[in-house]
Amino acid sequence: MDAKVKKAFDAGLIAYAEAENTSHVELSSSLEKAFNLDASFMEKVAALDAAFDDHQRFEELREVFFDLLMVNFFVEDVQKLEEDYLESPEWEAIEEDTIDRGTELLNIFLYLRECADDDIEPSLEDYLKEFLLVEEDEFQDEYAIYEKVIANQILVESSFEEIAKVASTLSHQDELKELFYPMVSFFTDQSPSAQQLGEFKAHAANPSLDSAIYQIIINFNK
Repeated sequence: MDAKVKKAFDAGLIAYAEAENTSHVELSSSLEKAFNLDASFMEKVAALDAAFDDHQRFEELREVFFDLLMVNFFVEDVQKLEEDYLESPEWEAIEEDTIDRGTELLNIFLYLRECADDDIEPSLEDYLKEFLLVEEDEFQDEYAIYEKVIANQILVESSFEEIAKVASTLSHQDELKELFYPMVSFFTDQSPSAQQLGEFKAHAANPSLDSAIYQIIINFNK
């Protein structure tokens, strides 16, 4: 497993388990086996789904870990395959089969890898304008998804409490409903102290999931 993915993987499971007052050890072991399988991507997905099927307490993390599995595949597995594998009919079929899987976290992971490669500091403005290209006419799908984030970029200068207030106004149909609070909080504070993490959790609508996602992004960025 890629080092960045492993840090995020561990931190997310630990944060969720602590908030739920349960153990993550068995699920962690099953998921690690799925990530490290010497198999096709879809076989890895099947193993990941089986792990979550056996540990329903962690169901909220299924699609988040799908994103981690995907980015790990890009980093660890694709280099072992044919050079143009991601442009092959096989990969196009996989993309079609998984079109409804995962979250916008995958884009954040890819952006943070790009920042690390280019040695630049991640920022919400850069993510929106330079990575997602939300101001370009041909990327209006991304604009629609991130409309509430775009309209509230000033939140990166505010508090967790203010971010949470805006997050609470998003409808359940909004694709960023579950990600808004931890994502904007990350761009507000990328290295929170223990006290700040406590404040983040105190204002979270869903402390278990929000804390897990925030820890995943923080640790993926390390």
